[in-house]
Amino acid sequence: MNPKLRPVEVRPFVDQGRPVFMLRDPLALSDKVAILPQELGPLLAFLDGTRDVDGLHASLLVRVGLRITPEIIQRVVDHLDDALLLENDRFAQAYTEAVNAYRSAPFRSPKLAGPGYPADPAALHRLFEDYQTSVSVNGASPDSSALPAVDRTAHTSLESSALEERQAEIVGLISPHIDYGRGGPVYARVWQRAADAIRAADLVIIFGTDHAGSEGRITLTRQHYATPFGTLPTDTDLVDAIAAAIGEQAAFDEEIHHRGEHSIELAAVWLHHTRGGQPCQVVPILCGSFQHFVAGRADPTVDPTLNATLDTLRNAAVGRRTVVVAAADLAHVGPAFADPFPIDRVRYAQLQAADEMLIQTLAEADANAFFRMIAAERDRRNICGLPPVYLTLRLLGDTTRGELTGYDRCPADGANTSFVSICGMVFRNQEVSG
Repeated sequence: MNPKLRPVEVRPFVDQGRPVFMLRDPLALSDKVAILPQELGPLLAFLDGTRDVDGLHASLLVRVGLRITPEIIQRVVDHLDDALLLENDRFAQAYTEAVNAYRSAPFRSPKLAGPGYPADPAALHRLFEDYQTSVSVNGASPDSSALPAVDRTAHTSLESSALEERQAEIVGLISPHIDYGRGGPVYARVWQRAADAIRAADLVIIFGTDHAGSEGRITLTRQHYATPFGTLPTDTDLVDAIAAAIGEQAAFDEEIHHRGEHSIELAAVWLHHTRGGQPCQVVPILCGSFQHFVAGRADPTVDPTLNATLDTLRNAAVGRRTVVVAAADLAHVGPAFADPFPIDRVRYAQLQAADEMLIQTLAEADANAFFRMIAAERDRRNICGLPPVYLTLRLLGDTTRGELTGYDRCPADGANTSFVSICGMVFRNQEVSG
């Protein structure tokens, strides 16, 4: 057997004073993880399906000078196989069973209900109401202390413009997908600001980051999204129309990602709360990596899958009260995200400055300018919300403008050396007056 490692999550940490890697299946086909001493890390790079154990032993010795016995290599391979982290028949069977179980279920279960937020609807309602009360959202502008503090004059101009356009129709929003414990106030501000539009909508399109998605992938599902407040029905006719436009296999090849991906779920729960538990049709769309676009290997403006998806959605939205949601975080910086340096005061200020520029571009609702800004820096700040925000801006079009509702920088490690930045923003159609 020539073992081949699947795409997996690899996280470094220290276990009882020893540096190790934790390997986890992003599809959660197994609840097991694999722990590997970091000195054996080079082995992972050679698990590409071209070598058996003896070949791995020879390659490690000759190419990197790593002296480990074939018996140790076999134990590592068995350890990885036990956690379903290798591409083989055992994984294929587990994958098929998981897909069949997901598609045959009555709905997509809320994965984080319980561990991530209260599963009891009354308790969840109280939590959200507490967030909304604490930030005094009704009619309030963002707390200036929570905003990037680099170019205050430019930002004040954006706020003034937003206040003048307050009566314009809200047609879209950016909502975080970080956990509620860290992002709750930002969630509360944006969903409260968009509440009237959300309650009036008969179709909500949610673009969410697919953290395990392939490059340029648009991943659909016909499953309905359940929340503790009930079930949000998926517009399966519209899903079928998109699938017909981009190809059935392309649309559903990675459908199992919906099962465990949190981005759409965390937006859907706030959507359902904002509507007081009343359902409306949704179209949940997971968006794969844009790394090939950022690297210049392809152009998102002419990508046939993206364009066909957007054209189908535009046609379906005609005559319907539609709101588009980007479930998206911004930067991920620091050692927790493989950056070589911790975020000190200087880098923290640089994060603020870069976010300020990004937010101003978002307020202009220019999808191409937003993409170019991230591509110009080779996405070195790991903007994981790039795909859903880009597609949201393109779908909303150039007649919209954004209004910032909140911003925060959330710690991502215990030492406060890594951060995730998030924002909330509503988009108004300037051609429609209130």
